[in-house]
Amino acid sequence: MIRIDPSLVLATLAQEVDVDGVSEAIDTEGLEATDWGVAAGTLVIAIVAGMILRRVVTRVIRARGSDGLVADLMGRLVSYVVLTFGLVYSMAALGVRIGPLLGALGIVGIALAFALRDILENFVAGLLLQVRRPFDKGDQIVTDGYEGTVCEVNARSVIINTPDGVQVVLPSAELIKNPITNLTGTGKRRTTVEVGVAYRTDLDQAKAVIEQALAGIDGVADDPAVETRVHEFGDSSINIAVRYWHQPSIATMWTIRDEVTRAIKAAFDEASIEIPFPQRVVAMTNNG
Repeated sequence: MIRIDPSLVLATLAQEVDVDGVSEAIDTEGLEATDWGVAAGTLVIAIVAGMILRRVVTRVIRARGSDGLVADLMGRLVSYVVLTFGLVYSMAALGVRIGPLLGALGIVGIALAFALRDILENFVAGLLLQVRRPFDKGDQIVTDGYEGTVCEVNARSVIINTPDGVQVVLPSAELIKNPITNLTGTGKRRTTVEVGVAYRTDLDQAKAVIEQALAGIDGVADDPAVETRVHEFGDSSINIAVRYWHQPSIATMWTIRDEVTRAIKAAFDEASIEIPFPQRVVAMTNNG
């Protein structure tokens, strides 16, 4: 393994800096206290103005019916622009010339760009997420093994709250690279529950009993209707897939699934339909 000494890297980069050019670009001689005050005041005003404009722009866009992500994106971009202008003007008040300074830094600027690559990548990915809008605040998503409710989308990350009460911060670049499943994007969701019946069971009767049991459950949608499909010959049972639609939230999915499962069990008991235990046939042979 090759080991790189950070101090050697820094020393090498320092040798590449045009010290005279940096000194000329940053000329603080002759500055007075008022100059420093103007620079600091300009930066503070830019920060405060950016925060205020961000809130105003966000509220105005939301009031016009746009979704939360677009409003946040526009508000954030406005604040970044204001802050950038404030920083440039404050540096100008101190006699700093941005162009010559960047040229004098030379390779150090390139090194800084590489060092900030992950930050810039997440920033760009965050903007893409807010422009493409695969989800909005309050949507429940599944991505990269995480499932939860989107509570914040900022410039670099997406924050979700999982059903377990855990808050997860996902880098925006990772979301761009991985599939995103929006559970609540269409306003409804289908769940499948499988139940096995004995091989001697009248399958038409079993299907009718299941459909009748689900008809009395609040939360199971009437349209699309409940579907029951015989789809597999199991080791000990014939398996029926029960497919039904409901409200898309994770909590609703688990609540309705519980009610559906218990209703099917009760209906089968009343109709004397057996849900068989796993069975194994053991054959004994006498080789002696």
